[in-house]
Amino acid sequence: MTEEPDISQEEQGKHKITREEIKLTGAELVEKVKELIHQGNIRRIVIKQEGRTVMELPLTVAAVGVVFAPVLAAVGAFAALVSNCSIVVERIEEE
Repeated sequence: MTEEPDISQEEQGKHKITREEIKLTGAELVEKVKELIHQGNIRRIVIKQEGRTVMELPLTVAAVGVVFAPVLAAVGAFAALVSNCSIVVERIEEE
């Protein structure tokens, strides 16, 4: 069950960084990460459980093609072990 995301913003040089926290179940985790990776404007995905960071996925356009399968395998293994978690998505927005 996905809840409404919490969103915050900060300025960093010419770019605006938007942080969005989404609460979801372990079963929804892999599909949501796949969807976010395909969006392309994601700087980093942080997966949390009970407020603790358990996985950080720094994403760059060049690295996405290389690490796509291993990242999803790791996220899938984690998702199989948890029932509820949240992800923090950092997006880069041009001004």
